[in-house]
Order: sequence, then C-alpha cells, then structure tokens
Amino acid sequence: MIKIIFLGTSDAIPDAERNTTSVLLIYKNENILIDCGEGTQRQFRKLKLNPCKITRILITHWHGDHVLGLPGLLQTLSFSGYNKTLLIYGPKGTKNFMNALLKTFVFQGKYNIKIEEVDGKFFENDDFYLETAKMSHGIPCNAYNFIKKGQLRIDKKKLEKAKLQGPIIKRLKEGKDVIYKGKKYLAKTLTFREGDKKISFVFDTSINNNIVPFAKNSDLLICESTFNSELEERAKEYKHLTTRQTAEIAKKSKSKKLVLTHLSQRYTKNIKKILEDVRKIFKNSFIVKDFDVIEV
Repeated sequence: MIKIIFLGTSDAIPDAERNTTSVLLIYKNENILIDCGEGTQRQFRKLKLNPCKITRILITHWHGDHVLGLPGLLQTLSFSGYNKTLLIYGPKGTKNFMNALLKTFVFQGKYNIKIEEVDGKFFENDDFYLETAKMSHGIPCNAYNFIKKGQLRIDKKKLEKAKLQGPIIKRLKEGKDVIYKGKKYLAKTLTFREGDKKISFVFDTSINNNIVPFAKNSDLLICESTFNSELEERAKEYKHLTTRQTAEIAKKSKSKKLVLTHLSQRYTKNIKKILEDVRKIFKNSFIVKDFDVIEV
C-alpha cells in the first residue's frame, strides 16, 4: 500500500487553513517528501509524523512556496540525530541553491546530504523507481513519477488444487518451473503479474507537451490547478494550469484518479463549484485540503 499525505495544498501564500505545497509519500521503509513549503515541519508535528523517517526529498522547482521549509527541516534533522544519508533531488540549479542554503545557515550536528540534479529515470530498486520530466514554469522545473513495480503473485486457488507446498513455493514466486512428486509445474500457469502502480506529481507549470505522456495511465495524478478556466490568460502569464487544463490532462493521459491542489485562495469559498466544473470533463476528480490522506 502506498500512502499519500497532503501537508500543504495552498497556492503561493499560506492561509489559516492551508499551508504551502508539500506532500509525503510513504511506501514500506520509504518516506519521500515532494517539495517543502514554509512550515512543513510543523505539519509533521501536527500529524505526529517523525521527520527523521524522511529518506528522500524531491524538489520540483526553487520558488519559495515550494522550498522555504527546507532550512527549518534540515535544522530539525540535525537537532534530532538524523543518521541516514538524506537524498535530495531536483532540477538544474539544485546543487547551487542547496550549497548556498547550507552556507547561509549554521546547522548544529552533522549528517550526510547527497544532492542530485535529475532527468529521466534517476532511481530504481526491486520495488519501485522514480522518474522525472521537465515542465514549463519560467525556471527549471520537474514533475515526478513514483512507480511501484508489479510483483509476481501466486494464484492461491490453483496452488491449493495442485496441492503444492514447501520450499518450491519460493521458486514459483521467482518465476521458476518446479517438479513436485515427479510432475512438472509451470510457473506461468500458477502465477500472475500484478500491474504497476503509478503516482504522478505535476506541480507548478504551464500547459506543455510533456505532461500527458509523462502522466499516461497514472493510478493517481496529483496536479496543480491554480486558476479556473475564466482566467486562462492569467494562468498563461504566470505559467500555471487552469482547472479545465488539469482535467483535460487527466482525461488525455487516461489517468484513473485526479487530485487538484495549489488552488488560488480566491476560490476558497467556491470549491464546490470548481469541482463541479472539473468533473464535467473528468469525473473521478477530487480537491484536497491539508492533512488529507489517499491510499493507492
């Protein structure tokens, strides 16, 4: 199970109800933080989450509402005896920004920080991989995919019928044929491959040709939707997406579920109307607020 916790869902300025952008993805031993807006570590405290469990930080871009929480978070980790190597990924320029940040503040305590500027697939293990694509926001900007790999599963009903047991089960899980009591059993007839699970994070960007193919077949598309369709020209000027564009991206990419975030505060009292308009294009759409949790 993949858990997504929304720590901040506001646009560029926090309000009384919504903090600036930050999302936490939890899968097994991984705690991946996507962006770190101002006050992110306080959101951790409100939910009684341990920031020392963070394994990776994915930075979409270096506008303040997406990174101003980094100095405070890094300080907290140093005070708290963080004992892992903190992996920080971001677009071009991330190393320079991080080096400047680390020189600006005096952090008490030491731990390892590894900084990478990434493009394409940049991490992979047996369970999942991470990939990125360039977005269009006036400065270097990345979108990210988390893809949990489909696993080979045993068909329990077929296993019971064949009356197989013992160490040979492990071989079947590895996709290997087995011989049991003189009879050969093919792994392909007793197993099936579970499909991948894909979560796409598309934050600040204007409409561009990379988004739809990058988000293709996502199980969950989390996408910025700063303006409604009436303000398309303003969205273009500030290099953001409209709610209509976001819904069309979800439809064209054949995503299964759409979550809208980073909505302008002008819509705070009109969220229901915004959602109704979006669902006319893409029915399985939702607008999140701070501390909402989605499991995939």
